[in-house]
Amino acid sequence: MAAATGEQIHRMVQDYYGKELQSTEDLKTGACVTPAGPLPRAAREALERVHQEVVARYYGCGLVLPERLASCRVLDLGSGSGRDCYVLSQLVGEKGHVTGIDMTEGQVELAKKHIAYHMDKFGYQKPNVDFILGYVEKLGDAGLADESYDIVVSNCVINLCPDKGAVLREAYRVLKPGGEMYFSDVYASRRLSEAARAHGALWGECLAGALRWSELRSIARDVGFSPPRLVAASPIAVGHRELESVAGGCQFVSATVRLFKVPAGSRAGPGRVVYNGGVAGHERELVFDAGFTFKEGEAVEVDADTAAILRSSRFAEEFLIQDGGDAAAPPGCCRGRAKERICDPFQLVERLGAPGPGCCPAGACGPRGCC
Repeated sequence: MAAATGEQIHRMVQDYYGKELQSTEDLKTGACVTPAGPLPRAAREALERVHQEVVARYYGCGLVLPERLASCRVLDLGSGSGRDCYVLSQLVGEKGHVTGIDMTEGQVELAKKHIAYHMDKFGYQKPNVDFILGYVEKLGDAGLADESYDIVVSNCVINLCPDKGAVLREAYRVLKPGGEMYFSDVYASRRLSEAARAHGALWGECLAGALRWSELRSIARDVGFSPPRLVAASPIAVGHRELESVAGGCQFVSATVRLFKVPAGSRAGPGRVVYNGGVAGHERELVFDAGFTFKEGEAVEVDADTAAILRSSRFAEEFLIQDGGDAAAPPGCCRGRAKERICDPFQLVERLGAPGPGCCPAGACGPRGCC
């Protein structure tokens, strides 16, 4: 069986989310509703203010609410019913702005329907959120300009796109220098068969288009992003006999990842950083990714990539950054005890149940610093 074309995939996904699914109860697997862990208090309170019709049509595999959002311009790729956008709308505040883009007309109409309700609920004088019908691979066609956003988020959407490279290239283009792409998505343990990659329900359930972790690293590098930084990961149980059979025993995980658009001039050597506790809701410690947890006032030696990210991003004013840290420390893990910075989400899922002393030998890290 031949693999589906890009146009066929778009049509299958549009039909699945625009016609077949009316609520999360219609999903055949747990891939699109995988929990990301407990919500921070501010996010939990923000979610409680989102209209129930919007929440009922939400599909996602993680939490796309990065830290330090106040006054930021945020773009949500594949915004669906607008749930994440309306939560982000509250976290960026009235001086910030959130744009959602989605290719399914019914979802965009539902999101737009409740703009006035939410602005009144939030006490805003004018809307700080808008929704656009369009393809995430073609943000230029939707009128989104170069270097116009601080943060790009996406919740279980990239796996639904036939051209992942185009999605990341467009995200990179619209991000400001130092900007971040923070997203959750589904990853596969191996390449799926042609039959699986042509299966409509497997596409709609976020499985047929899942990348392998090595593919994400390669695409990110080619686009120009910093190496992927794994934030969290959890296993996905397909739980549907027919779909499990078509998938051929492939395993899946959902993972939250952050990529940064680091300006060339920000790259230097390793450094020593001290977190000042200035990020609201994370005053005592900032869990930056699976390799770094920064505690207030504590000096931490970081690799060159991490130093460049902190120096050039919206986190710069939250850290005292000194050049010349431990040059021997390998990238991205605490005190040089892990072999590599990029933690494979499958290793993370496998090892979280039995952490050992120091860092895991294969470089898999836990959600609160090294395992």
